[in-house]
Amino acid sequence: MLSEVTLWISECSCILTVAPPEVYNRPTPLSGMVDVLDNKRAATKFRVLVEIAERQPAVNQGEIADAVGVTSQAVSEYIRNLVEEELVEKEARSRYRVTKRGVDWLIQQASDVRRFADHVTEDVLGSMQEDAAFATDDIEAGETVSLTIEDGLLHASPGDSGPATGIATMDATAGAVVGVTGFAGIIDLDPGDVTVFQIPPIRTGPPEGSETLAETAGDADLVTAAGVEAVAALRESGVDPGTTFAAGAVAAAAAERGLDVVVVATTDLTGRVTDELRDTGLAYEVHEL
Repeated sequence: MLSEVTLWISECSCILTVAPPEVYNRPTPLSGMVDVLDNKRAATKFRVLVEIAERQPAVNQGEIADAVGVTSQAVSEYIRNLVEEELVEKEARSRYRVTKRGVDWLIQQASDVRRFADHVTEDVLGSMQEDAAFATDDIEAGETVSLTIEDGLLHASPGDSGPATGIATMDATAGAVVGVTGFAGIIDLDPGDVTVFQIPPIRTGPPEGSETLAETAGDADLVTAAGVEAVAALRESGVDPGTTFAAGAVAAAAAERGLDVVVVATTDLTGRVTDELRDTGLAYEVHEL
C-alpha cells in the first residue's frame, strides 16, 4: 500500500501527489525555524505556559519545575516574564491564569510545531519511504523509474519519462514486485465513475435480478454490495460482487484510484454509501431497481 500517496479529488480530475519536488522550493518551517524549536529559552517558555494552562489557577512552581526540567527559581523568572508580556495574569499568591493573548500564543506555537512535524513526516520522510510497485519491464536496483497507476495499483517502468518518478531499491523482472523510494513528481489520475443501484429491502419481497444491473456491472472494474438483499440481487443477475462489506468505503477508495465502480445497496443502506462518496468528494449516480 502506498501510504505516502495523497489523493486530491477536484471535480472531474484527480492529482496523486508523491513527495512533489516543489516542496523543496516553497517556504517551509525549515526556512524559518519555529520559535519553540529554534532555541531552548523559547521552548521552556512554551512548556511553562502549557503547564500553567493545565494546572490553573492553583500553580505549584515546584511541580512545574519537575515537569519541565528546570529549577523553581527559573520557573519563577519565566512566570514573571509571562506576566509582563500579558500572556499570564496573577490573581493571588500562587494563583495564575493564562490570558486570551497567552492562549492565542500557545495556539500559534502549537500550530507551527504541527506544521513542522507534518513537513518532516510527509515531505522529508515521505520521500525516503520505500513502497511496492509492479514492474512493467525488467528493472535494476538504483535505476530511475516512472510511476503510474493501473487498475488502482502502482506500477513502475524503467526511465524518467513519466510525470512522477522514483528510485528502484532492488532488481525486478517484468510483472514482479519492486521496491521504490525517492518519490518525486505527480501522477495525473481521473477518478472512476460510481453508479449506485438502490434496491428494496426484504420486507417488500425477495430480491430479483436485473438486465440493467448485469450490463452495468459487466462494464465496471469493481462491483460491491451493501446488504444481503444486494448480494442476492447481484447473484440473480449473474454477477459475483467483489466485496460484500464496507461498500461505501471500498467504492470511494477504488474510484479515487481510477476504477469504475458499481454499488448495490438496499434503501436502508444507500445513505451510508453516498455519505462515504460525498465525504471523499466523488461524483456518483443513484438508480432504483
